Amino acid sequence: MTLNTENLLILGGNIYAEDDVYENGFIKIENGLITEIGDLSQLTHSDKYREINLPHGYSVIPGMIDIHIHGVNGADTMDASQEALDTMTKTLPKEGTTSFLATTMTEESGAIEKALKATSDYMSSRQTEGQAEILGIHLEGPFINPDKAGAQPLNRIQKPSVDTFKHWQAISQDQIKLVTLAPELDDEYELIHYLKEHGIISSVGHSSATFDEVGEAIDAGLSHVTHLFNQMSGLHHREPGIVGASFLREELMVELISDGIHVRPEVIQLAFNQISDERLILITDSMRAKCLKNGQYDLGGQVVTVKDGKALLDEDTLAGSVLKMKDAFTNIQEFTTGDMRSAIKMTSENPARQLQVYDRKGSLAPLKDADIVILDENKDVYSTLCKGKTAYLREDDTHETN
Repeated sequence: MTLNTENLLILGGNIYAEDDVYENGFIKIENGLITEIGDLSQLTHSDKYREINLPHGYSVIPGMIDIHIHGVNGADTMDASQEALDTMTKTLPKEGTTSFLATTMTEESGAIEKALKATSDYMSSRQTEGQAEILGIHLEGPFINPDKAGAQPLNRIQKPSVDTFKHWQAISQDQIKLVTLAPELDDEYELIHYLKEHGIISSVGHSSATFDEVGEAIDAGLSHVTHLFNQMSGLHHREPGIVGASFLREELMVELISDGIHVRPEVIQLAFNQISDERLILITDSMRAKCLKNGQYDLGGQVVTVKDGKALLDEDTLAGSVLKMKDAFTNIQEFTTGDMRSAIKMTSENPARQLQVYDRKGSLAPLKDADIVILDENKDVYSTLCKGKTAYLREDDTHETN
């Protein structure tokens, strides 16, 4: 019988389905979608599928969604080229990322506009099954506070502006899905109101906002926090700041870089205890040096030195990360009391819900995209499927049979 290569059958392993865990399960995939999932004892009509047989100890989880990533493998969103975005979409499945928000940074307006256009053009004409999917754009800056710029160029920072955003959103063909800004600089929270009215996520980040200002911004529509603890007003017993608001305000979904560098493991445990896996979203905030060797790399026209897992603008300023999502996934389980299911919520379900794509991504369930990551017994990525097509397969062995 000639097999339809669009039809796949994953057999065995611990399958982390949306509502259950099958310790010896199966997943049927047809035309890029999951059609059936369950315990192996329930399997019927398997002759038209190409099989992927998994050993004991392997796990199957939903594809991870990175909503804050600048670059990888020598490419960056701000390169504003189809080739750079192609590099990103081809490389990210190796770390278990099946979709992401292409993230810009504070730069002069022309450079931002080129990146917005290049990304929207790529999304409309070059998205390819078997590569990570760009779900939209995360505009990180330039509407930020100079006092919390971090690695964002000071001379390119702009005051929050509805008119500027409207112009950029038009260039992006409405693909800007999330905006990081400093609400204390947004007069009467005008931009936050506008974003809320148009279904765009506004996030507090690179900001000195007080606890009360964050509360007012939440009333205006703020619903997100960019890389918790980094470049924001911290927790003080008389001024809780953005960190305190992140702990206490349930309206906020909260990004966290769990590399143990941006936030030390004990503080990650504290954040997990206070915020829980219901509101945390793991991100990488990675730059172009990820997957490359130690050396010097460009970030928005600035030289960043990467050595032993740290990306530094100078001795005291972190400049993004070289974190992989698969490591964020394992680190959060090592640093906290969270388990596999908890890590899945923070890397897949929560970002999908926040981006309002949970109807098709973020969990393993029938009629959802077959964005699937297969982990070996050490929780390392063995294979990644993007919409049912193999985007990455480790070359050391194979479990496929015909």
